Amino acid sequence: MKIISTLILLTLTSIAAADPALVKKASPYSAKETMDRFENIVKKKGMTIFARIDHKANARKVEMDMAPAEVLIFGNPKVGTKIMKHDPAAGLDLPLRVLTYTDYDGKTWLMYHDPEGLKDLYKVSECVAIEKVRGALGKLTDAAVAR
Repeated sequence: MKIISTLILLTLTSIAAADPALVKKASPYSAKETMDRFENIVKKKGMTIFARIDHKANARKVEMDMAPAEVLIFGNPKVGTKIMKHDPAAGLDLPLRVLTYTDYDGKTWLMYHDPEGLKDLYKVSECVAIEKVRGALGKLTDAAVAR
């Protein structure tokens, strides 16, 4: 089951690479340290951590290797529910996800979908929570990659 979940997430990540609504920030830390920093910040803000997926560790389990890459699935159910009350289909993209990875040049990145994109995908353009999520996610990720 973990292998299937990992393959689905890798596919979604590949599809997302062509998405102009991606926010990508360089990190001076390793992918793991960047994710550790981000997870700690999220926890301190009282948000819920739903899952942390270590793609490299999962690859090792099937005797494969890859560069470090981790996904954190997190959110605040009070805010997510407000968005989904406008359009339950938005649950496909909630809770939020942040990816950290090391590219082929050895550079670390933190990446996520801009929540503004939810307005184009779902009937949530009138939902004020989108802007709050967008601002908060920007600040949380900035803190994770700051020196």
